[in-house]
Amino acid sequence: MQPSSSNSLAQYALVTGNYWAFTLTDGALRMLVVLHFYSLGYDAFSIALMFLFYELFGVVTNLLGGYFGAWVGLNRIMNIGLGLQIVALCMLLVSPHMLTVAWVMAAQALSGIAKDLNKMSAKSAVKLLAPSNQSASLYRAVALLTGSKNTLKGVGFFMGGALLGSVGFTSSILIMVASLSIVWLFSLVLLKTDLGRHKHKPNIALLLSKSVAINRLSGARLCLFAARDVWFVVALPVYLAQQLSWEHWQVSSFLAMWVIGYGLVQIMAPVLTQKPHQKTLTHTLILAHKSAFKWQSMLSVIPVFIAYGLYMQWQASVVLILGLGVFGIVFAVNSSLHSYLILAMSTKDKVAMDVGFYYMANACGRLLGTVLSGFVFLQFGFIACLLLSTLLVVFAAFITYGLAKPAPINS
Repeated sequence: MQPSSSNSLAQYALVTGNYWAFTLTDGALRMLVVLHFYSLGYDAFSIALMFLFYELFGVVTNLLGGYFGAWVGLNRIMNIGLGLQIVALCMLLVSPHMLTVAWVMAAQALSGIAKDLNKMSAKSAVKLLAPSNQSASLYRAVALLTGSKNTLKGVGFFMGGALLGSVGFTSSILIMVASLSIVWLFSLVLLKTDLGRHKHKPNIALLLSKSVAINRLSGARLCLFAARDVWFVVALPVYLAQQLSWEHWQVSSFLAMWVIGYGLVQIMAPVLTQKPHQKTLTHTLILAHKSAFKWQSMLSVIPVFIAYGLYMQWQASVVLILGLGVFGIVFAVNSSLHSYLILAMSTKDKVAMDVGFYYMANACGRLLGTVLSGFVFLQFGFIACLLLSTLLVVFAAFITYGLAKPAPINS
């Protein structure tokens, strides 16, 4: 059941506000865990393991979350995600001797489930609330939601580092629990529409019954996000702290500014790639497929240049700031194009399950990148992480090159 036109904007504003609030705590928690446990003496691979279940459970959550969203409504799924994040945060309030790798992995597993329930609900809502058959509106809406989310995630990185440096780990968690609880209570009261809910229980067989185009796009998404996280999640913050002797606030500030800029570029992606309002939806899809391949091809060469600069022992901080800045710009355009394509290629009656399947692949990529980030950095160093990133982007471009170009049916 979809909301009436009179309250659809208000409902979407609530969904977006929930997504933003969740994103702030998610980004802050990531930075808190990485920096706090690095300061306690944990190595890069041990820190990567703490996020293993965060990504692993995201794979399952995205696959099943779309099905349950179609069954009980996307807004209920979003509220469940907010509640689970509060529980995950509370799990980190135990005494310091209980904060073992295994315990943090369990808390991060719950946080991963919460994050992907929240994200899947918000992204699916864009398709349902954007005007039908208007590719420009859909592209701008998904670029705005995705870009603003990542901008706020960057703010969350900065917030996590600032809180850790000023009030410590436990007090930082308490502040986030209190803030998110207020948002959750408002959401339970105000978010009432059963957005995306089917009148009848959806067929579970549809979970894996996807078009060739959606399967290919999902495979490219997996490689693309593995290429980012193989250096970004663990290797980069540890390298900055270990090799360049950056303080916690410097590491979190750099990563925060990177993600904030990344999010702003995502918002601008429709301007940088094409103007969908001048084309039919089918024509827009064809252009978007070509643009995705072009931008992925450009992305593949950037980590090589960064690795070369570090290998030649150029000023490491300058190489990283400039190189990763360019990488962030090009990657952001790629991400927005992909986020648009999955919504444009999905039908409204299956959007929750299609988006869930697609973000399952996204979670697989993050999982692969997270594990490799810690392992490759520990065994071979940061340059190896960058070279592996290039290889993964090449795989993504190869898959995208053969991407089918179907005309979507908006019902």
